[in-house]
Order: sequence, then structure tokens, then C-alpha cells
Amino acid sequence: MIDDLTALVSRVVENNRDALREAAEVIAASGRGGGLLYAAGAGHSLAAVMETFFRAGGLAFVRPLWDHRILPLAGALASTAAERTTGLGADVARRAGIGDADTVLIFSNSGINPYPVEIAQHARDNGARVISMTSVASSASAPKRAAHRLFEISDIVLDTEVPPGDVTWPPQSPVTAPASTIITASLWAAILRQIDTIAPDAPRWKSANTTGTDDFNAALVERFAPRIPEL
Repeated sequence: MIDDLTALVSRVVENNRDALREAAEVIAASGRGGGLLYAAGAGHSLAAVMETFFRAGGLAFVRPLWDHRILPLAGALASTAAERTTGLGADVARRAGIGDADTVLIFSNSGINPYPVEIAQHARDNGARVISMTSVASSASAPKRAAHRLFEISDIVLDTEVPPGDVTWPPQSPVTAPASTIITASLWAAILRQIDTIAPDAPRWKSANTTGTDDFNAALVERFAPRIPEL
């Protein structure tokens, strides 16, 4: 069982090798150029957003894009309805002030709802590069709820290869063991490794639970808080 899961992750990371390198280069360029990396997702994709933001070893120039209405903990059914609501994604993106120095990373397994698609469209309209982590096969087979599917309007697509329904077990008739979270986390970790090679001096958070890091992190907060109010 575990061998099957680890093989899936390994295959997806390998199949995205070129896109991972390109994504890392684009994100590193935003950091060098004074831009931000905006991370967005809705529903359980917010778990991936959390992985990018204020995370030990993570990049300090990441700003999360979110709204309380898309958080399942604030109301599960309501969060599903919110990401299907036209206009919410565009409003969230507009309020963020995305510009041409920025990169926007969007996590969405299906990539069909208005919320992620509107964020991608707004970012592109304002000159930002858009990277998506999405399942192309799942998206292509799902009902279209927005003007486009996310992968269709992204500059870089990291294909999670997650099967429709986000279930992987048992193999003959899967009903459980969703894989999107572990795959997106693995792809993000792969991007961070690439960025370390491309931009070893990129500002990164240190763990708050190790000795002597509070002052280091406080200096990063002071540097980035004017543009990342979530800090």
C-alpha cells in the first residue's frame, strides 16, 4: 500500500521535472525583482497554501490569497458554494494588488471553479506569471463552471495527475485515500529545492521552535509586513 503511494509521488515529481525548474526560476525572479509570490487555493487546497506561508524553511516573500468564506472550517458546505460563486476570486485578487513583478501560484485539483480561475485571469491581466498545480485529467473530465479551466490560462502547469474524484484506493475501484495534498506538498518541496540552487540567498523563515531564531524572523517580518499584512 505504501509502496504504491510513494511510487505515485515519485512519478509525478519526475514527470514535472521541466515545469518544476521553470516554476522555480520564475518564483526566484520575482523574489530578486522585489515582487511577491501569491499563493491561492480554496477548500482543502488551502492546506497547500499553508505550506507556502510563514513556514520553517519556506520563502519569506509569500503572501496567501484567501477569504474566510472559502475555508471549510468556517462552514464546509458554504466553502464549496463560495468557490463556485462568480466574482469572489476576482475581488480577492483585486484587493491584493498583484503586479507585473509578482508570481501567482494556484492550487486547485479540479481547476474548474470560478474562484481559482478568476484569480489566475486577474493575475495575467496585470502582468503576473501564473503557475498552477492541478490535475489536467480531472479538470478535463469535470463540468466546466468558469470561462476557462485553470490549466488553460496558466503560464506553467504542474500536473498532479490526481485521478478524478481525488481517490486512489483500492486500485480497482478507488473510494478513499485522496492524494492531492501529499502530491502538491511534494511538488512545492521540489520547487524549494530548485530555488535553493538558483537563489541560495533568497529570504527564508527559520523554525520558531529552535534556539536563536526569533530575532531573525522578526527582521523578516519587519521587512515584508508592509506588503504582506497577514504577517
